[in-house]
Amino acid sequence: MVRRAHPGRTSLGCLFTLLILSATGYFGYNVGRVYWRWYQFQDAMAQQARFAAHKEDDSIRSELQAKADSLELPTAAQRVHIRRADHTIFIWSDYVETVELPGIVKDIDFTAHVERAF
Repeated sequence: MVRRAHPGRTSLGCLFTLLILSATGYFGYNVGRVYWRWYQFQDAMAQQARFAAHKEDDSIRSELQAKADSLELPTAAQRVHIRRADHTIFIWSDYVETVELPGIVKDIDFTAHVERAF
């Protein structure tokens, strides 16, 4: 014997699943956007390292500080460190991002780092 649902009735299981998917998407977006900004900053560092042989450290630093500002990274990200040794450049910056999850505020440490020979 097959039981059929009554027309007009909603299954709570379906609504609960939609609620869980919506919450996961919302909080996943908050976490994902923080990592996406780190990736963009890391990519900007790699681009600066590619042309490091033709640029001064102050120029590289100011462009990366502007990028950190445009990405709305914490002010600590604007402390860009540059070191050159034996035709190699090292560029790095450390900062902390805060992500709010249900019932938790999580600090995530980020280190953007590039090493490139020229």
